[in-house]
Amino acid sequence: MHALISVSDKTGILEFSRELHALGIKLLSTGGTAKLLADNGLPVTEVADHTGFPEMLDGRVKTLHPKIHGGLLARRDLPEHIAAIKAHGIETIDLLIVNLYPFEATVAKAGCTLEDAIENIDIGGPAMVRSAAKNWKDVGVLTDASQYAGVLAELKTAGKLSDTTKFALSVAAFNRISQYDGAISDYLSRIQADGSHALFPAQSNGRFVKLQDLRYGENPHQKAAFYRDLYPAPGSLVTAVQLQGKELSYNNIADADAAWECVKSFSEPACVIVKHANPCGVAVGADSLEAYSKAFKTDPTSAFGGIIALNRTVDAASAQEMAKQFVEVLMAPAYTPEALDIFKAKANVRVLQIDLPAQLGKVGNTDWQNGRNAVDVKRIGSGLLMQTADNHELVLSDLKVVTKAQPTPAQMQDLLFAWKVAKYVKSNAIVFCANGMTMGVGAGQMSRLDSARIASIKAEHASLSLKGTAVASDAFFPFRDGLDVVVNAGATCVIQPGGSMRDAEVIAAADEHGVVMVFTGVRHFRH
Repeated sequence: MHALISVSDKTGILEFSRELHALGIKLLSTGGTAKLLADNGLPVTEVADHTGFPEMLDGRVKTLHPKIHGGLLARRDLPEHIAAIKAHGIETIDLLIVNLYPFEATVAKAGCTLEDAIENIDIGGPAMVRSAAKNWKDVGVLTDASQYAGVLAELKTAGKLSDTTKFALSVAAFNRISQYDGAISDYLSRIQADGSHALFPAQSNGRFVKLQDLRYGENPHQKAAFYRDLYPAPGSLVTAVQLQGKELSYNNIADADAAWECVKSFSEPACVIVKHANPCGVAVGADSLEAYSKAFKTDPTSAFGGIIALNRTVDAASAQEMAKQFVEVLMAPAYTPEALDIFKAKANVRVLQIDLPAQLGKVGNTDWQNGRNAVDVKRIGSGLLMQTADNHELVLSDLKVVTKAQPTPAQMQDLLFAWKVAKYVKSNAIVFCANGMTMGVGAGQMSRLDSARIASIKAEHASLSLKGTAVASDAFFPFRDGLDVVVNAGATCVIQPGGSMRDAEVIAAADEHGVVMVFTGVRHFRH
């Protein structure tokens, strides 16, 4: 057997090559890899010696040769193929171990030039991988160091690789080439005539890895599967470890994402309860127990069969309270052993642990480092909408008080809390809050007035008073009637984007009511 080894990332390659040599497999290699093997006492044939043709053009041409591709592509079951390669002195190659020039890592570096990017586009590597992967019945192709151990174990046990293994390696190889080519296309498609980089490429190449098939989609007659990014952001839902419970459903995952993204936005201990992708209870507290208890009070009816997310460790006390309710999914960064013991009695509850980024919210972090998507997408008929994700975070200095009445420090905190929640509520969104908890949530209505009325009804059903509350509206009030509704319900301070041609009318109405109104200057539609 012959193995051709040509790797840019040399992790584990020396140890792997030693094992191959010990199995009697002849080693063929290129450039720096050949030197590494030879310097460590392994018998290795340089590709240039094998082909009889020297490397040239700064190494751009070395493996692009009939003795390489003939050795990879020749079918062992076709006598005419075997006769052809023998006639030309070509030996078969049975194993190909290749990883590619680090294009993705190169373009991710600050200050990467087009010249740097182009130089890190591998040509010979992908060509060899394609050849080997196409002829998978005869050639095992390895494209990642994680494959070394399994291949070695099979070679030692069986003396060869099974067809099943070789086909799986072939699929992995073509996937890797797809990822590589997609990354090149993404990068080059962004480059404009003046050398600048467009935010959105001329061609978008989505590449995702399937995590699992799902029983069905939103409804039983729909099929579904769950995929993740190639490089998931730390602390994102796809990094979750399921500790117990039934398989996650399509709706579980969608709702869990809504809850997790919302709870991650709080620095203090927080709890978010979601039903049908809308927060129905959000609160902060001294610990997980207090946060959950407050969040549950907002709308116990909707919380039934909901999704609960916390951004702190779940201990026994908070677990005991949550276990009293019907919960579909529970998410947190950690659980005490006692908390997990409590949920063992609720075997169907899906308990997920998601490690939050170690430096979550650190100044200078990218959205990705904070566990957030950089771009959001929405599928439409035969197309795709793409936008930068709504990662805007409001700070106190952004607010503009537009009324005669001025907010107290407590009101300002309630306003900021209400605004943070409203960002995650489906528009039209109206959110009443007080003392670090939601008091009434109105979501997803065609009319902002109806959202306000629903929020009031929810508060009434939960026996919560809206007197003295802060209210957030995700978009401006186009008429004063929306303001009248929330003030009549009990709100004494209002936060909204502003920007309506009738802002003056709405501000005058606020002054007439004697309530505080602040503008954020930013809208948070969430359709």
